[in-house]
Amino acid sequence: MSAGDWCLVESDPGVFTELIREFGVQGAQVEEVWSLDEQSFENLKPVHGLIFLYKWRSEEPAQGSVVQDSRLEDIFFAKQVIKNACATLAILNLLLNTSHPDVTLGSTLSEFKEFTLPLDPSSRGLAVTNSDHIRKAHNSFSRQQMFEFDEQLAKKDDDVFHFVAYVEVKGRLYELDGLKEGPVDLGKCDEGDWLKTVKPVLDQRIQSYTAGEIHFNLMAIVTDRKMQLERQITLSESQRDMAAKRIEALIAGEVAMEDSSGLPSDPAELQTVIEEAETQLASLQEKMAEETSKLERYKLENIRRKHNYLPLIMELLKILARRGQLVPLVEQAKRKKQQQREQKEKKNTASAETAK
Repeated sequence: MSAGDWCLVESDPGVFTELIREFGVQGAQVEEVWSLDEQSFENLKPVHGLIFLYKWRSEEPAQGSVVQDSRLEDIFFAKQVIKNACATLAILNLLLNTSHPDVTLGSTLSEFKEFTLPLDPSSRGLAVTNSDHIRKAHNSFSRQQMFEFDEQLAKKDDDVFHFVAYVEVKGRLYELDGLKEGPVDLGKCDEGDWLKTVKPVLDQRIQSYTAGEIHFNLMAIVTDRKMQLERQITLSESQRDMAAKRIEALIAGEVAMEDSSGLPSDPAELQTVIEEAETQLASLQEKMAEETSKLERYKLENIRRKHNYLPLIMELLKILARRGQLVPLVEQAKRKKQQQREQKEKKNTASAETAK
């Protein structure tokens, strides 16, 4: 891969979480959304934006209208001007429209936003492409290859996938697609619960594909889960400790002149508060352990993604060749690939007949 190229990035929450942290962002991470039901979103709140991966088509059903008025001054939007950069474009377009106090952009993205604000969307896209820091973080997930493949050999019916972002800005829902001329206004939404508005938009988009199409992925940029849990743990510990101190004061006969804690004055009720806080703390500590384990797993998976396995692969190929097993395996792989190609052609033909 040459210095100016951008690699394909896997749609994975561990990959995207490391990417945003490589950009210098603090207080945020990426979670996969498995369902569009209300409870799935409720468990992730606060959600700062969504990133949707879908199979790109040259003709997409129209949703909303491209913003061309003064609202462009309030919305950061950069166009995609280079191949394979859509994942990073979706992340940047989303993060640079985030104003939640939990999220800190860091010096790299803050300076980038300030520098590019006076620019038009195409120039912003060029600025993304020319940012060494952003490109290096993106390409850290490039896969090592033994051969350089000519991209011109790709067929026109090959599947192409694309990332877009959904964000709320000043009470309106926007789709940020780097391949379009500007942000797409999808209508008014509740600033405090904009996810209710995005659900039917995603439903409509998914339903526009043929039955059985499953090549979609939805991820959410949310507040750092460990940071959120730490706040809840501190609150529960404080509640427990205040209740314990109040029991001690009551036993000692000390009467507080003022009590703004909202705690009861009955020792039995205070003991109940302590027990409830302990139960809550146990649950929060368990969630913290699960979150720590998950992040460790992400770290290990990303190390494996970035590791250069080519020397191992070459050595294995040499061993197979010496044993006379390499050529038969290659022929078997060719036959399997041909079968897959034929099955895909049959499926496309059947879909075309159904559409008629």
